Amino acid sequence: MKGGGGGGGGGGGGKRRWKVLVIGVLVLVILSMLVPLAFLLGLHNGFHSPGFVTVQPASSFESFTRINATKHTQRDVSERVDEVLQKINPVLPKKSDINVGSRDVNATSGTDSKKRGLPVSPTVVANPSPANKTKSEASYTGVQRKIVSGDETWRTCEVKYGSYCLWREENKEPMKDAKVKQMKDQLFVARAYYPSIAKMPSQSKLTRDMKQNIQEFERILSESSQDADLPPQVDKKLQKMEAVIAKAKSFPVDCNNVDKKLRQILDLTEDEASFHMKQSVFLYQLAVQTMPKSLHCLSMRLTVEHFKSDSLEDPISEKFSDPSLLHFVIISDNILASSVVINSTVVHARDSKNFVFHVLTDEQNYFAMKQWFIRNPCKQSTVQVLNIEKLELDDSDMKLSLSAEFRVSFPSGDLLASQQNRTHYLSLFSQSHYLLPKLFDKLEKVVILDDDVVVQRDLSPLWDLDMEGKVNGAVKSCTVRLGQLRSLKRGNFDTNACLWMSGLNVVDLARWRALGVSETYQKYYKEMSSGDESSEAIALQASLLTFQDQVYALDDKWALSGLGYDYYINAQAIKNAAILHYNGNMKPWLELGIPNYKNYWRRHLSREDRFLSDCNVNP
Repeated sequence: MKGGGGGGGGGGGGKRRWKVLVIGVLVLVILSMLVPLAFLLGLHNGFHSPGFVTVQPASSFESFTRINATKHTQRDVSERVDEVLQKINPVLPKKSDINVGSRDVNATSGTDSKKRGLPVSPTVVANPSPANKTKSEASYTGVQRKIVSGDETWRTCEVKYGSYCLWREENKEPMKDAKVKQMKDQLFVARAYYPSIAKMPSQSKLTRDMKQNIQEFERILSESSQDADLPPQVDKKLQKMEAVIAKAKSFPVDCNNVDKKLRQILDLTEDEASFHMKQSVFLYQLAVQTMPKSLHCLSMRLTVEHFKSDSLEDPISEKFSDPSLLHFVIISDNILASSVVINSTVVHARDSKNFVFHVLTDEQNYFAMKQWFIRNPCKQSTVQVLNIEKLELDDSDMKLSLSAEFRVSFPSGDLLASQQNRTHYLSLFSQSHYLLPKLFDKLEKVVILDDDVVVQRDLSPLWDLDMEGKVNGAVKSCTVRLGQLRSLKRGNFDTNACLWMSGLNVVDLARWRALGVSETYQKYYKEMSSGDESSEAIALQASLLTFQDQVYALDDKWALSGLGYDYYINAQAIKNAAILHYNGNMKPWLELGIPNYKNYWRRHLSREDRFLSDCNVNP
């Protein structure tokens, strides 16, 4: 009995265990059916999971003022590459540690991801804190634009190439090849997917459609470079290509083919960016160094007018060699610039009848310069125009050389601008300046004015200065020291000495002749010419070494430099300066000139001359 009872109890326990297992299996089966059903109904959008993140690229204007910050240091790519990556994003996995440095981009990416059915993790896309927020509006005085890079470092767009990017932003025009670029992007994406789709025998129709669209796009792009050149049915072709690409992305593809194509896109984009960068630098330098068409027209009209007039020779005046008068020397080949310098000097003079101006120019502009000052006399002052190529001096093969400007850049010591360089333009004497003691052999003191200056005060007190036996009276610039110039390697000099600037120079010609300054310069120049350095670097070294102990420091209020490259000059400093010096590439008579400083130059321009309107001169 006991044995039977024990056997029955064991059988009952086994049945209960079997029932529990059956119930557990049924529960698992039901759950396995409910989970796919939940995903099909879209309930998964309510959960957060680490999936793909699609980032909508900013517009072409916003991309100029915003930069996406990434934790990994990687090279920046163009917007078109970002758009291509976005299109391929659902197929290629992305790293989960991407930070987007723009609130607008985050908002767009979240909305766009939900529309596509892609989960967005809140730990991946986050709004930046107010301290690290990207500046979307202009935060500068004037027209300077600042942006925040990925490492929270302030930079200016004129760090490397002056202000060409600012000028380009001010004169920005609508894109004329937007659809062409869109077609190129779609063509790259289609080429990336085509090899994988072509290997699928069941997708022969899709392969044929992709091939036809690729060939059609290649044909159109070979004949079109702007949207105006595209055929009328291009919008339908874009929609058709987009549909083909969307269908191709629904199939699993070989990542190697996509990777190769993306690397080709990156290489082509880098080459294109490098080409355009070099081209922009070349065009910027061309715009700076080339005479504008209007000024060339003015020179030609004045030359023709001069030969039509009766008197071709200037009357000989005793004032030209009278040492008791106040003599100014201007070396220039620019008619308008020379006129502004003389007009501004005479307007602020207490007694202009004692002012004598000697304009030294080349043969090409000689007759035009003479005719201009005959037509536009400068009150009671006297103007003499000299052709340097016809002067009877020792050097028979003489050519005009203006004040030499040298662009120097130094790394900034500011922690907030570690990637920014401090750029300065040094203006020094040229070869023509060392001919002045022989050219004006009867004069004892002259004031040399560059043609890119504007006078705002009477300069008569400069002749009463006691220069303490020095040859050259100039304003010194202590923002650059002699020891910071790498090219300055020869001779003994004080590395901590400040550099002197041309623009306004009081020159004691008698002392110059007694010390043989011109001979000293020629000696340094010949000694340094034996190396492989450029002539500009040699001239810089020779000038600095020649005048290292012969410069009398003028008060800083006599001349203010930097109006040709610096956007942040204080308005009160401009008002207090006796002379404004537009040293740098952005001269006031060029379109590239800084708009805030042009008015100081324009107000002294003679606008009554009919040749200005005939040649459309509107600086």
